[in-house]
Amino acid sequence: MAVTAGPRSQAKARARIPRTFVVYNTLCLMSDTPLPLTFADFKLNKQLLTAVEEAGFTEPTPVQQQTIPLLLAGHDVLGIAQTGTGKTAAFGLPLLMKVKYAQGIHPRALVMAPTRELAMQLESHLKKLAVYTDLRIFAIYGGLGPKTQIETIAKGVDILIATPGRLMELYLRGDLVLKELKTLVLDEADKMMDMGFMPQIRRLLEVIPRKRQNVLFSATMPEKVTTLSEEFLEFPVRIEVTPAATSAQTVSQSLYEVPNLLTKINLLEYLFLDWDTFHRVMIFTRTKEHADNVASFLQRKAHGEVRAIHGNKGQNMRINAMEAFKAGEVRFLVATDVAARGIDVPEVSHVVNFDVPLVYDDYVHRIGRTGRAQHTGAAITFANEAEMYHMEQIAELIRQEIPLLPIPEGVEIAKTSFDEQQNMDREKDDRRKREDPNFKGAFHERKEWIKPGVTIDKRTGKEFKAGPNRSQKGKKANPSKGKASSHSSKAFRAAQGRARAKRSK
Repeated sequence: MAVTAGPRSQAKARARIPRTFVVYNTLCLMSDTPLPLTFADFKLNKQLLTAVEEAGFTEPTPVQQQTIPLLLAGHDVLGIAQTGTGKTAAFGLPLLMKVKYAQGIHPRALVMAPTRELAMQLESHLKKLAVYTDLRIFAIYGGLGPKTQIETIAKGVDILIATPGRLMELYLRGDLVLKELKTLVLDEADKMMDMGFMPQIRRLLEVIPRKRQNVLFSATMPEKVTTLSEEFLEFPVRIEVTPAATSAQTVSQSLYEVPNLLTKINLLEYLFLDWDTFHRVMIFTRTKEHADNVASFLQRKAHGEVRAIHGNKGQNMRINAMEAFKAGEVRFLVATDVAARGIDVPEVSHVVNFDVPLVYDDYVHRIGRTGRAQHTGAAITFANEAEMYHMEQIAELIRQEIPLLPIPEGVEIAKTSFDEQQNMDREKDDRRKREDPNFKGAFHERKEWIKPGVTIDKRTGKEFKAGPNRSQKGKKANPSKGKASSHSSKAFRAAQGRARAKRSK
């Protein structure tokens, strides 16, 4: 059962936090002190500076310029920054400076991630930055048996990266001790809220030490994330590099209105004939079935090596697919939103939204897979007539107009099947019903008009009509009533015969 903070403490937090939030951009504009221009200006130790240089980081990104000094000074930070802007190094470098060296057995810093893919990505990045230190960095997540993870934790961990489910599983089993935590980082907090991890996070906040430094990063700021930040951040400084839920400036976006699924497939094939332009592509679908179907189609057409990842794929298969994609061995990676926040490949040329996401924030994270690390990229979205409404909402969310392009002449426009048209009409009807409760639409339940004073049959909801089809229960004569069955009669007569034979003796 989840443990939550008391109403009084929550009320105090809500009353206190809004007055303490500071937008760091505003402070920088008012201050005469210039922002650091190199990583050496942060006064990091030699081991970290060498690792940063070898990782290819030449100068800090805006989110790193604003976040690193605050975390090194011990502040709690609420960061709003899009994916691909260098958030991992922004909290990772101060974290490594604070932990410094391997010590003890129990973790002293905890980084929470919503998905396994993101947890593995964070582990890889932090290990790369800590390559010249002796720090023990380890990630735990579901999809694999806990035995190996428990053995590694028992040997000693300094920085632990975890998904909420596996973290609470090992903690409740007694295999994980969190009493020495000094720093807590929540990465992609909005995704955690979407995935329903609020109870696990609240329970975690009750069992870890109260005196700690807190960091929360999110690309969007829905109400749930605001509530969470008010509950556990202490006098935070708010970092807002760009407004929440805006797409990266290095990504160009375009939209095609496509009438049906077959035409989406035809358009996909037409675009991918250009091997030079579409050389490393991520394709996002709404369902696992669509992901498998698109991957099979591309594999069948021999447009290049294809892999698909989604919730039904095994963990090892998903890891191998992502590693092959990063290595450039795979041209197309087809995925559901399970991978929208867990892949960091700077050279992704295009992101194709084969289906429009129903969770609008996911659009920001999908297209954030391209245009990373100051590279440029392109995002292309296919939308049918029902999905065009969602694209209008997404454009409003990201405060950006998405250009609508005509379907190229070389693309075959397939006829929409009856079932697909019915599904699109039903989706539009359901949406209008949510907006207008009085709207009936084409798929509402039709009821016959009944005259006043007419008796209603409770079973059918229609006018009662007496007739031969009415149940006659209890009125039919039972032909076997009062008579024994044939088997019983034979047994009775046999028993009588044996009794007479016994008496005659």
